[in-house]
Amino acid sequence: MALASANPGQAGAQTISSSYTSTAPKACQMIGKPNEEDGSTTRVCPGKSGLVVLINEGDLREVVSVGRNRAAAAREPAAQAWFGPFSSTGDIVEWRAAGSKPFAIIQRWQIADGSEQDKRGGPVSRAMLAVTRLPPGEVCHVAYVDVAANPNANELARQAADDFARDFKYGADQVKTIGQSGRSTLLVQR
Repeated sequence: MALASANPGQAGAQTISSSYTSTAPKACQMIGKPNEEDGSTTRVCPGKSGLVVLINEGDLREVVSVGRNRAAAAREPAAQAWFGPFSSTGDIVEWRAAGSKPFAIIQRWQIADGSEQDKRGGPVSRAMLAVTRLPPGEVCHVAYVDVAANPNANELARQAADDFARDFKYGADQVKTIGQSGRSTLLVQR
C-alpha cells in the first residue's frame, strides 16, 4: 500500500509507503534456548533493506530494536526501551519508507493494566502503537498512539512516523503521545 505524502520537515514531496514483515517466532531465528531461570528469549527477524528486528523478552516484558545485525540492534536505545507494566508486541511490523529507504517502524504493543482483571484473573491488555525511528541516527521510540482512544490510530501512527521520525533527536526530543491519550499511553509514561 503506497501513499503519497509531503513531510514538512523534509525538502520537497516524497513518496511515502508502507510494507510489512513478520516477527512471529516461526519467521525469526531464535538465539539460544530460553533462559532456565526466567524463560527469557531473544529472536532476530528479517526486516527491510538489510535491517533486522531484534526482540528480547524477559520478565514478561519485550523490547524491540532494529539494526544491520543483531549486535548493532542490541546497542541502540530502543533495545533498552522497556515499559514498567508487562508488555508484548504483535507479530507484524509496518515499515515506513521514503522511496526504498525505511525510516520508521510501527508496531502494536499490548500493555498489561494491573488495575483491571480479565476473565482468567490476569491483567487486562491495552493496545498501543509505538513509532520507532530507524538509522541513520539512533533507533528509538518517537511516538505512542492509544488504540482504544483513537479510532484512526493507524493513520495517526503513520503521520507521526512521517512527520517526526527522521528528525527526532534521541536524548533531546521527548516521545510524543499522538491523538487522544488513553489508558495504554498513561501506563507507559515514565
